[in-house]
Amino acid sequence: MNMSDTASGSHLKPRILTGDTPTGPLHLGHWLGSVKRRVELQDTHDCFIIIANMHAFTTNAEQSDQIRANVIEIVRDYLAMGLDPKRSTIFVQSEVPAIAELTFLFAMLLPFNRVMRNPTLKDEIKVKDLGETYSFGFPLYAVGQTADILAFRPVSVPVGEDQVPHLELTREVARRFNQVYCNVSDQAEDDEHVDLGGIFHVPIADVGKVGRLVGIDGTNKMSKSLNNAIFISDTEKQVKKKVNKIYTGRQSPTEPGDPNNVLFEYADHFIEDADRVAELRDRYARGDDIGDGHIKAEIAEGINRLLEPMRERRRQYEESEDLVIDILKDGCARANAVAEVTLEMVKDATHLSLSPRSLSYT
Repeated sequence: MNMSDTASGSHLKPRILTGDTPTGPLHLGHWLGSVKRRVELQDTHDCFIIIANMHAFTTNAEQSDQIRANVIEIVRDYLAMGLDPKRSTIFVQSEVPAIAELTFLFAMLLPFNRVMRNPTLKDEIKVKDLGETYSFGFPLYAVGQTADILAFRPVSVPVGEDQVPHLELTREVARRFNQVYCNVSDQAEDDEHVDLGGIFHVPIADVGKVGRLVGIDGTNKMSKSLNNAIFISDTEKQVKKKVNKIYTGRQSPTEPGDPNNVLFEYADHFIEDADRVAELRDRYARGDDIGDGHIKAEIAEGINRLLEPMRERRRQYEESEDLVIDILKDGCARANAVAEVTLEMVKDATHLSLSPRSLSYT
């Protein structure tokens, strides 16, 4: 058994790696897209959750204080949503130096034009209106994500739908490295790579049941930057106010409405009684004297029912940053134990290693 198997105490479980860039508080889109799935996997998988704080510098390098504050808030959101630091390793990217070293090496395995063809990267440049002003580090973060993942040699990665193209880049790097440095045939199936001597699994995407939650504007993906998000930390009153902003264009409760609009997307996700949703959808489609406001009230009630235990869990961590820091220190120590083994294996395979190094985290 190698060091990586014993580092997290979960060597019999398949490992996953997932996480978020700390650009602001987490919202319902994060919950449905990936975090709910992470919570479900805690008892069956060896879960590593990365807070990719260096990636936040790609567009906000002058706001380092805010990035640090966002790291703390994301951990609070994680804990609120049910991630358990005893069952999941929560850590900060910048505290695991092996990731930076692997990023540099993996950059040599990817043509620049392949990185720039990444559709998620192209969309971000467009949505954030970066034009030609983005830093060199901006496209580099797409390579960095491959190192974030492969440093922990996971079998799968729970992601939102928009992150699947990033994972495809990771899969390409895993295949390429195993073929070039571990003599794995380019004809090998993805699930055969490790058995054939490869260091890396070719990780698969584990997309949540809801790949993309539309924001309260009814058009765009839920996002803090678009001001259309319902946050995990929102109060009951804030939730009601935001849900009331959902726009359908329907004018009258006796006017037949589209039962597949954004209002019913929310109803499907947040009203627990499926029979009740079916009844509402039928009446709405017929214009049976049921207004948008009535359905919004039931949606808000369902969202608040979901969020209330999260709010309760979050309160115990809001007054003390030290509790959050202690969780991160423990997670970083566990993450380094695994990532350092990966780096040693990589250096051996690439003939970059002169002697093993020791890394401790206090």
